[in-house]
Amino acid sequence: MITVAGFNTAIDHLFTLDALVPGSVQRAAQADPYPGGKGLHVAQTVAALGERVQLVGLVDAAHRNLIARRMAERGVLFHAIEVAQPLRTCIAVRERDGRMTEILGPGPELGPVEREALLRAWWRCAEESALLVLSGSLPRGFEADAYASMVRRAAGQPCLVDASGEALRHAAGCGAHLLKPNRDEATELAGQPVRTPQDAVAVARALHAKGIALPVVTLGAEGAVGFDGHDAWHASLVLERSVNAVGSGDCLLAGLAVALKRGEPLAQALRLGVACGAANAMDEETGYVRRERVLALQAQVQIRRMDG
Repeated sequence: MITVAGFNTAIDHLFTLDALVPGSVQRAAQADPYPGGKGLHVAQTVAALGERVQLVGLVDAAHRNLIARRMAERGVLFHAIEVAQPLRTCIAVRERDGRMTEILGPGPELGPVEREALLRAWWRCAEESALLVLSGSLPRGFEADAYASMVRRAAGQPCLVDASGEALRHAAGCGAHLLKPNRDEATELAGQPVRTPQDAVAVARALHAKGIALPVVTLGAEGAVGFDGHDAWHASLVLERSVNAVGSGDCLLAGLAVALKRGEPLAQALRLGVACGAANAMDEETGYVRRERVLALQAQVQIRRMDG
């Protein structure tokens, strides 16, 4: 079993425009609202790849049935903590040239009772899991070191962490099995631009020196770089066309989680992860892959050992 902490559940909306013109009134085609959040994307992708998975996250009364139905359809066991405040809303605006603009709402602010309920549910699930994933923003009310504290408490169980900002900085020193910053987040950690795969190798090596067993830096369309303590690897796949790349990093993390649970080495985990990220980018829906497409793409992923 893989258990995912996707505490800050969202409701996603995708709008399509010819071109976004700030300050103007524009009409757009809007998809129906659908459940979102980085952890939810990870969980439903893990399930699509054929692994048992459970997700711990928030719901509100207005979206309880929507989220529960979608997770059941996708094969995810969802442990929901209901809050009185509305879930956060995330808006993605896609322009004709492919440019995406995302607006991420803040979500509810949790009190001590709600925070404790989430953590109790998480630890109950974690006890029966082979691998743990902590993904996405923390709901307001949590301290920035919450993920780091959860990793330390789970000592002995491999934890994969995808966080940003202060939560990422704390996680970088907590001894997680895998940490997955993207290019911008790696730039923040390093204090200098991460422009090339070679730059990403330097960040991965530095994270490994701080106790992260398998640091992975994602580079968008350029794939991902990882370091296993002996070798640095770069996995990439060129797509002729990307429909919606939002959520591709989450799907990549799901692929890493599945491969590592199956005992695959990092190079092969990167292969599956990059295939998952690419499969997501080829589909309209955010943060979900179709297994048959992943399998078709997997053989096309290029893996190379890097120097440095």
